[in-house]
Amino acid sequence: PDTVPEWIQQGPVSWYGPGFHGRRTANGEIFDAHDLTMAHRSLDFGSQVRVTNLDNGRSVVVRVNDRGPYVRGRVADLSHAAARELGFVDDGVVKARIELL
Repeated sequence: PDTVPEWIQQGPVSWYGPGFHGRRTANGEIFDAHDLTMAHRSLDFGSQVRVTNLDNGRSVVVRVNDRGPYVRGRVADLSHAAARELGFVDDGVVKARIELL
């Protein structure tokens, strides 16, 4: 049977990378744009979340390792690799659902 996620959030997500690759994230690790990671304002570091692109239905599981985004209205910043999996690298921002696993 499908389990209902404990926590769901919907809203615009963006991706970040070029200027941050190789720099420290808020949890102290080195940001790698090729890893499936995400910045979120409040979810615990290390949390596994499924992010689903609501425009095309594609989803990816990422790990929270940073804080952000710092743009009003956005709910998460994904790594370039995660944005590529979700198919919105060119768009930059997409409406998505985030589910805590």
